[in-house]
Amino acid sequence: MDFLLSKIDESWDISTNLADKMNNLKRKLERLNALKEDTESRTRAELHPRKKLKKEVELWLTNVKRINGEIQDLEQKLGESSVVSRGFLKGNVFKKTQEVEALFEWGKLQDSLVVDDNRWIGQALSTTTLFGEAAKICMAKIWAYLMDDDVQRVGIWGMGGIGKTTIMKLVQNKLLKETKKFDIVLWITVSKEINIGKLQNKIERALNATLGEDEDEAIRAGMIHEMLARKGKYVIILDDLWDKLSLEEVGIPEPAKGSKLLMLGVCSRKKLVKKLSYQYLLPIVKSVAEECAGLPLAIVTIATSMKGVCNVHEWRNAVHELSRHEKSVNEIEEKVFQQLLFSYDRLQDEKLKHCFLCCALYPEDYDMDTKELTELWVAEGLLEEMDSMQIEIDKGHTLLNKLKNSCLVETVIDEYATRNKVKVKLHDIVRDMALRITSVRPRFLVRAGMQLKEIPDVQDWKEDLEKASFMENWGLLIPCEIPPPKCPNLTTLLLSKCSIESIPEDFFEQMYGLKLLDLSYNNFKSLSNSISNLKTLTTLLLGSCGKLEKVPSFSKLEALKKLDLEFTRIKDVPHGMDKLVNLKYLGFNGAYITEMGDGILAKLTSLQYLGMINGNMLMKGEEIGGLRILEMFEVRFGELNELNSYAQALQARIRRPRRYSILVSPQWDRTIQRGGRLIEINGYNICCANGIKIPSDVENLVIKSCSVDLHRKERALFSWFAIPRPLNTFSSLSEIYIVNCNIEKLFSSNWVLDNLHNLSWLAIEECDDMVEIIASEIKSETKVEEEGITSTTRIEKHL
Repeated sequence: MDFLLSKIDESWDISTNLADKMNNLKRKLERLNALKEDTESRTRAELHPRKKLKKEVELWLTNVKRINGEIQDLEQKLGESSVVSRGFLKGNVFKKTQEVEALFEWGKLQDSLVVDDNRWIGQALSTTTLFGEAAKICMAKIWAYLMDDDVQRVGIWGMGGIGKTTIMKLVQNKLLKETKKFDIVLWITVSKEINIGKLQNKIERALNATLGEDEDEAIRAGMIHEMLARKGKYVIILDDLWDKLSLEEVGIPEPAKGSKLLMLGVCSRKKLVKKLSYQYLLPIVKSVAEECAGLPLAIVTIATSMKGVCNVHEWRNAVHELSRHEKSVNEIEEKVFQQLLFSYDRLQDEKLKHCFLCCALYPEDYDMDTKELTELWVAEGLLEEMDSMQIEIDKGHTLLNKLKNSCLVETVIDEYATRNKVKVKLHDIVRDMALRITSVRPRFLVRAGMQLKEIPDVQDWKEDLEKASFMENWGLLIPCEIPPPKCPNLTTLLLSKCSIESIPEDFFEQMYGLKLLDLSYNNFKSLSNSISNLKTLTTLLLGSCGKLEKVPSFSKLEALKKLDLEFTRIKDVPHGMDKLVNLKYLGFNGAYITEMGDGILAKLTSLQYLGMINGNMLMKGEEIGGLRILEMFEVRFGELNELNSYAQALQARIRRPRRYSILVSPQWDRTIQRGGRLIEINGYNICCANGIKIPSDVENLVIKSCSVDLHRKERALFSWFAIPRPLNTFSSLSEIYIVNCNIEKLFSSNWVLDNLHNLSWLAIEECDDMVEIIASEIKSETKVEEEGITSTTRIEKHL
């Protein structure tokens, strides 16, 4: 009897011990699966074209999947086994625990998850469906030439807009999918203004190579020649070729047997007629198509402008207008411009027309940021000024949509762009039309992206000139002896990204009507004094002028609404800042300024954006809270009391900021995050007599290198945080990040239930003293799990 009882006790001990070990295994597996999720997230971020997943990573993911299945089977066996037979499974649990631990350590060793994909031969392009027998026959002919080893060069010529590029994109994608005949396929857009350096840069990016910007073009051509020769059989497609091109200067070798060179040029013409459901209009619509020279670009543009028009009289009038536009035009290319001009004229709204023309200020093939465009339109007075930056951006998008719907601008598809970073561009022919319009009235002077070495002579600066753009001419020189251009009607001058070393003192002297001046990304140390007298100036952009140390007085620039001095070497607030009472945007991020000066900020009551994050500038919470219409800001407070003051001042405001980044730290932290509504507290003792007051709308909260008094460590960290009345809850808080803090407890259970309804992410790192995340109080632990964060929140804890 004693022997039997002893065996029963022993079996009971084995069963209890085995249950503990199984629970330990499941916890370790949960940790392994969290690492697997992180690895899969990294994989999605790193796995771009030309990359493939490392075999080691694939093997690790396979093993993690396998071990999950095996542990599930083991758990099922344990549930079905008797008390006695469970002892035989103890070794299996121990073995699986070791495997999980080994897989976890293996997974942590992964550095980069991807390697170059040697199977990648080219980038697939976005295309449309091919319609019409003629186009399909053309594509079949091109494909036959590509498959013929005796053909090394293929030329595809025709008027701009007839569909050459569309057909060749389909051909390129077919090459990538259906044949292993070639080792690499490259698509290079040449553009109307042939630039050898730019072409070499495009080929360099396509080959995923680095040639060095400082190398001579001839040397770079030799390097490209060698790389292409090493690739084996290649296909190079040169799109948008308008003029003769020296392959030798670029570095493209003469194609040997097996390699192909395809050139898409502008010449000749081809007619297309679009079918229409309204049969009675068909003869007139055919006339319109003929007037468009059969060009898809012109047909689509004009058809869009006539969308919804079913009246025969309106269509006849359209034919008449098209014919009238065509008078005195002999060349077929000129005819295309006239057809596009028809759609421009149908915009009707003069401001909308002017908005479109402003798009031509940017370089050819330039991806225009919609926010940047909107700000230009506002500065020009083309877009109604609002008391909210967001409303202005929304109105800008509305105007852009009208231009898109008229097929005058096109959206740039960028898979890496965020939702708020939409870009647009002009088709080459559409841009040429806009430049032709602006060569007369309104008169523009556009030399953007043309690699100018010197600014145009003064005779090119006409008195009736309204806008001028020389942006992206790196190394541009403005000679000191050039007379000041006499342009009293000039409203916009774009000189950004030109590496300008100096500007003559009197250069802006006779630009009395200037509203927008963009001098960002240049290398001058001081700013011309003649800027001081530009009384109509509303926008002055000097951001990323990394050598700029001195600016003149701004006391006369009372019309100024946007001032960007971010990432300059300016140490003192410019003289006359207190006079800029109309200022809406003030950017000092990354500058060397240490203080604003007493009372200056309080006078800038129109501010909607304030950027003051840099190594030295400390702001006052009450001052920031006093800016009643501030929508976005980035600042650093030097004391926790300043954060309390800001949170308290915010309670009296009806309109709250949409976005902010607040760093509360005695030291500058370069790693502060941006975006959303974020507060970072860094390097403080959290135990405050009055607690720490936080704005109720905070979304992201970061606490770094903070401490709690030893005799108060039993109190949960977040019990020190509060929201000023009457809200008293963190209803918007979605992410919390705690790192390197000597705390034992993070939350009390009641605090979790009252505040963290929307928390989705919690990370804890390097908190060696941490004992509990949720300290038990009145409610039981089970109740907290049911109502709190554990069921909906991802928790990462790294000790």
